[in-house]
Amino acid sequence: MARPVTLFTGQWADLPVEELAAKAGTWGFDGLELACWGDHFEVDKALADSGYVDSRRDILERNGLQVHAIGAHLVGQCVCDAIDERHRAILPPEVWGNGEPEGVRQRAAERLKDTARAATLFGVEQVNGFTGSSVWHLLYSFPPNDFDEIERGYQDFAERWGPIMDVFAAEGVRFGLEVHPTEIAYDFVTTRKTLAAIDRRPEFGLNFDPSHFAHQFLDSAAFVEEFADRIYHVHVKDSRRTLDGRKSILASHLDFGEVERGWDFVSPGHGDVDFESLFRALNRIGYAGPLSIEWEDSGMDRDWGAPDALAFVRRTDFAPSAIAFDAAMQRSGR
Repeated sequence: MARPVTLFTGQWADLPVEELAAKAGTWGFDGLELACWGDHFEVDKALADSGYVDSRRDILERNGLQVHAIGAHLVGQCVCDAIDERHRAILPPEVWGNGEPEGVRQRAAERLKDTARAATLFGVEQVNGFTGSSVWHLLYSFPPNDFDEIERGYQDFAERWGPIMDVFAAEGVRFGLEVHPTEIAYDFVTTRKTLAAIDRRPEFGLNFDPSHFAHQFLDSAAFVEEFADRIYHVHVKDSRRTLDGRKSILASHLDFGEVERGWDFVSPGHGDVDFESLFRALNRIGYAGPLSIEWEDSGMDRDWGAPDALAFVRRTDFAPSAIAFDAAMQRSGR
């Protein structure tokens, strides 16, 4: 049996969740991965109002949808980041507060703890998101880096996320870091360092999204196999390189969708991700969880693109074989 296909609602948070659920149900999705912004899943309301999670569950059930995970990317980003004015736009006002950086980071950490508690009330055991990073700005080593400072960045991550993971462990909820540029883990090496920094505690795993690997020229299937025990959730998103000798892989400080970028996100099946190899790797590691479409494509209408992406995943994903392909040709034992 193929894996369930869900839609991550983060890029649809301008729509009321009831309206989006009706669309997703009509399109044929199996469920929604609810974002913790817009009105899709509001952590503070889930904890304060005993009827809130029932209202969300009712919306999903009326549209034939399940929920396997919730997404806490925006608040998670602010746990370790060097906070600046950009973060105000992605945070609830009560988490932003007066904008003093350390206060923002501490309130973001408390909101992540509350997210685990709210997930338990909702009957969900998987929260996905970002961690932020205090050392991302040191990516290009000029002026020359003090590499001890890089190591302190991983220690800072562990010190801030350890107490958060204590709450996740107590609640029986897992966190999936989306390995992603601007996070503490963004490739093979930094993922190894991140897992080591947090002592590979079982509550902390990965939400794997291959779109963040395509423009880094990294092998998604190889990553899945190396970190097989940490692949807790999977996003389906695509990316396409448009390098022509004039466009930069660093994206030139251009916004998504601008034609002079050297790469951009595109609807699944329209880019450079080798999804068949990825799905085969997921089969090899025994991943049976959802494939959550995170739909991003500046050049395509999303109401056309989301069902097109769903059709692509249905057509491309497949269950592993339970028998050897030549078993029927073998004679019965004598």
